[in-house]
Amino acid sequence: MNIDYENLKLLNQPFYESYVEGLKKVLDSGWFILGNHVTEFEQNFAKYIHSNHFVGLASGLDALEIAIKVCDLPEGSEIIVPSNTYIATINAILNTGHKPVFVEPDPTTSNIDPSRIEEKITAKTKAIMVVHLYGLPCNMDPILDLCNKYNLHLYEDCAQSHGATYNGKTTGTFGTFGAFSFYPTKNLGALGDAGGLSVQDETLYKKTKAFRNYGSNIKYHNEYIGDNSRLDELQAAFLDIKLKALDSITDHKRKLAQIYLDNLDQNKFILPTEPAGCKHVYHIFNIRNDKRDELKQYLLDHQIKTEIHYPIAPCDQKSIKDAFAVRQWEISMNDFQIAKQIHQTELSLPVSTIHSQEDIYRVIEVMNQF
Repeated sequence: MNIDYENLKLLNQPFYESYVEGLKKVLDSGWFILGNHVTEFEQNFAKYIHSNHFVGLASGLDALEIAIKVCDLPEGSEIIVPSNTYIATINAILNTGHKPVFVEPDPTTSNIDPSRIEEKITAKTKAIMVVHLYGLPCNMDPILDLCNKYNLHLYEDCAQSHGATYNGKTTGTFGTFGAFSFYPTKNLGALGDAGGLSVQDETLYKKTKAFRNYGSNIKYHNEYIGDNSRLDELQAAFLDIKLKALDSITDHKRKLAQIYLDNLDQNKFILPTEPAGCKHVYHIFNIRNDKRDELKQYLLDHQIKTEIHYPIAPCDQKSIKDAFAVRQWEISMNDFQIAKQIHQTELSLPVSTIHSQEDIYRVIEVMNQF
């Protein structure tokens, strides 16, 4: 019995006919950039996450970078960020000319530990960038308190948390900006790269729309030094089709996750948590085990495929070390032992709409024998 970690062909099969119809509509319209399909998806996704506005962009990384650029932070500002996130979160800070200041995660949630943030705040700190990792919302109340106390921007990396909620409020609506990725493997995935920003402030919304289009709100009139980062019509059409099924996608993944939680041997594996008030959407179902690599191979020997998110902590990446060295910033992996431990022990199990409950019980059976 072969169990894939993910299969994008099967994942998108239920939407095939609707996608073909959407493709025909885009082709027939003759309008391929910033047309009605983008506008409709932006409005529908904003409504889904209860945001005032949403701006479609070309990727999740672009969303993070544009969020920073639009706020006009002083050059070389410090932005607090978790030490165990995906590299894109760090790249966005470096690419916009600022310094990432790493804060260790809470080992029980893998999200940034609010109790460790304040000690890292300096006069140069201008923002906190939280990451709702794996689909679990961060502990937002103490983070919001710090943002208010020190007058900091709050950026939310929501690449994995479409529709996740904290005390009934949807991720992406707490901060100055919420950055989303619609990479094909996401709970709401396009058929290519795509992303966007949720924003509550009207002035920042208008500025963001200009930034994605060469800094222009009026053709050939460029108010800002902007980017070319536009969600295209075709991907918007596909996303709008899948958005209607996002609740059922999330419900399915949550049911599979609950089977794992109820049946995996907790003496062998550290399982994900769902703190009170949080709704986890399980983009990734992550477990931890000290013999992670052996476990991964053991499962593969039993025709079960898994993934690792992510094998190398950002602070141990050559690109990050080089960037810090060039700028003469000090960085030591010894300062981030919690992140290092998470990256060395994390394993992502199958949890997709392509999987049945029988698949999950099979994974559990094999894992509990490890």
